[in-house]
Amino acid sequence: MRATLRWAQADFRAHRGEALFVVLASAGVIASLLLAGALFGYAANPWQRVFNQSQGAHIWLHTRAGAATDADALAAVDGVAALSGPYRTAATTIESRGARAGVTLRAADVEPPQTGRPLVAAGSWLARPDAADTGTGSATGSVVLETSVARALWAEPGDTVRVTGPDGAPHLLRVSGTADAAEPRYRPGGAAGIGWVLPATLDGIARTDTGQSVGLRLEDPDDTDFIVQRAVTVLGADRVAEVTKWQQARSEAGGDDRLLGTVFAVFGLGALLAAALAASGAVGARVRGQLRDIAVLKAIGFTPGQVTRGFLVQHLAFALLGVALGTTAIALLGARIPGRIGEAAAVWQDLPGHTALMIGIPGGAVLLIAASTGLSAWRAGRVPPVPVARAALPSAAPMTALGKRALGMRVPPALVLGWRAAFPRRGRTLVPVARLALPLVLITVALVAWSTLDQFRSRPAQVGLAAALTVRSEQPAGPSDAELEETLARIPDIAAVHPGAEMAALVPGQTGTITLRGLGTARQPYPSAVVEGRAVDGPDEAVAGQGLLDLLGVRVGDWVRMTVGGRPQILHLVGRTIEPESGGRVITTTIDALRERDPQLRPAFHALELREGADPRAVSGALATAAGATLEIRETPNPADRLEPARGVIGALIAVLALIGLIELLTLIGTGVRDRGRDLLALKAIGLTPRQIGAMIVTAAGLTALVAALVGTTVGVLSGSWLVDTQGASSGIGAGIVQLPPLPVLLTVIVGAVLGAVAAAALPATRTARRRLADSLSETL
Repeated sequence: MRATLRWAQADFRAHRGEALFVVLASAGVIASLLLAGALFGYAANPWQRVFNQSQGAHIWLHTRAGAATDADALAAVDGVAALSGPYRTAATTIESRGARAGVTLRAADVEPPQTGRPLVAAGSWLARPDAADTGTGSATGSVVLETSVARALWAEPGDTVRVTGPDGAPHLLRVSGTADAAEPRYRPGGAAGIGWVLPATLDGIARTDTGQSVGLRLEDPDDTDFIVQRAVTVLGADRVAEVTKWQQARSEAGGDDRLLGTVFAVFGLGALLAAALAASGAVGARVRGQLRDIAVLKAIGFTPGQVTRGFLVQHLAFALLGVALGTTAIALLGARIPGRIGEAAAVWQDLPGHTALMIGIPGGAVLLIAASTGLSAWRAGRVPPVPVARAALPSAAPMTALGKRALGMRVPPALVLGWRAAFPRRGRTLVPVARLALPLVLITVALVAWSTLDQFRSRPAQVGLAAALTVRSEQPAGPSDAELEETLARIPDIAAVHPGAEMAALVPGQTGTITLRGLGTARQPYPSAVVEGRAVDGPDEAVAGQGLLDLLGVRVGDWVRMTVGGRPQILHLVGRTIEPESGGRVITTTIDALRERDPQLRPAFHALELREGADPRAVSGALATAAGATLEIRETPNPADRLEPARGVIGALIAVLALIGLIELLTLIGTGVRDRGRDLLALKAIGLTPRQIGAMIVTAAGLTALVAALVGTTVGVLSGSWLVDTQGASSGIGAGIVQLPPLPVLLTVIVGAVLGAVAAAALPATRTARRRLADSLSETL
């Protein structure tokens, strides 16, 4: 063992450059994997990220109007770590651009609280009023809206919104900013949104009809239910109007977590595999470059076991050093990386599973490197102690007839020999191409996911979102159906109006409910995004989402019976549509078909298709002006709003995969130059100039990258399409939502890979071309 260690030490001194490359490659791979883990955690846990950053409260208690909150008694409850508030609150209605939402206003100070702190996403927090403006009251008229309710109201910092207090009096407030909070989101017709105002502003809107809200941050989240009982007992059950728990808010964001987690888990596994191949490739290349030293060791008496142990110990030490460097670099400097990657690395430290990933990713990488090193070391132990063995065997396949003909036709020798060097034999060609293609496959899959998300924004009609706005008439003060349609017809940017109604329907067996929607008329049906079958074109015909087909176990072409209001409704399924709402458990027909069952049925809403290029916010404002306050205007929910964090993460993920691909590319180039060293010297001996030698090496690297890029993008397009459609089908939206990247984008990936390979091969090619014309023992082994 002593001899083995002494040889390992001597080998390290003799090959410091190669050892440094192996260590840096391992460190780069680990850093890339840790950054990928940080990005996954950042995107797949949006609620947990906000909760940790804001020091969120696990429990929120909302008291009735006029009921006081004993903060000292709540703080004294065992298990309560900190309080947020209490804050005076008032239930209001806020209108903006024709949209209307119920919002609970909270009185807050100019300094956000430490516990349950709203995270300002846009604009600024509430500002202290100037002394000169205090008498006019202008400085108190500002509000910060929670992000989800601000999106529902199309409200942005600087906008003015109309607030109706409990007494019905209107007030105008300026939106100073929007903020994220780890509390239940605003849902139209469900939970109210949250807004923060200064105490003086709340006094002007509701002086007496105010309740209170207080947040409790717990020492142990598992004690939530027990502490809720204790807190309600302390305050009095008759004073508590509502209790919200952190599990409720997290479950509402659970759909986003599951969707993003599934997509990014595939990226994570692929990145781990690509990183393992890159690290093992670097180790294997170093072993192949030391065949002469191994033969000498065998000749002086080293046994195969000693050689194997020497390489294993040496490269495990390099791997551990590289893993330690990569892990330490991310732990200390990851948060300082500019952009979304640095933000993700900073937040990741507080997310669940951070410690496990910080230990598991390096540990798993060390095991993979150890396995690949063990295989390479075992091969090193089998190297025969015969220095001339390699020189006696051909290092490449003979020149083909096509290659000879190309040289005879005065094709540049660098191109012909570069092609021959890049694709010497089938087995030796497939391995480097496959290893280099894997990161490109993942990059292409990421681009497919990006293009699909972008489709929800740029072409919503293709994913079942043809109507940008929904209008509901406020009854009984609202206009009649004829008056509403006349008002809508006067707006030039509205292309089509589709009356509609929705109701809950019992499925056969009455074991669950689905959504029955009548939308459009027989004369002007709603343009559903049909991906299987056909659109509605007759009486009693309907289309349905994938979630409904899976729930009922039916297919396109079947008849479906359901119960609506105690009366049966039988519809013929003629198509499957992309249905982003209600998990796809929606069956859509025309409102005329519903009127056959209920002739008195009136439209509950009107779905508005806008003309190409029309701004929904401008149309909403024009409608609000034309109809006054008699209309409730809502923007059609877009799933892309929930997946918005994924866009920046996908871009950062592409950069991480590109780094892994660069490490693999450098390894392949170095290995190729080393393996063909004797051939290069022979080519120089028969008259090739140094420039031709360098051009051949660069050409070989570029051709290898070109084939790998073509294979990677093709497989990536197919894999990405399958992944997106599979995820769409499992979520109930349905297969058929995939959008492939534009051809110029795919060509950019291919050209970028080739240019990167050419640039990476330039330095090794220059150094090799300048070598002396000598056939040393190191080149014959």
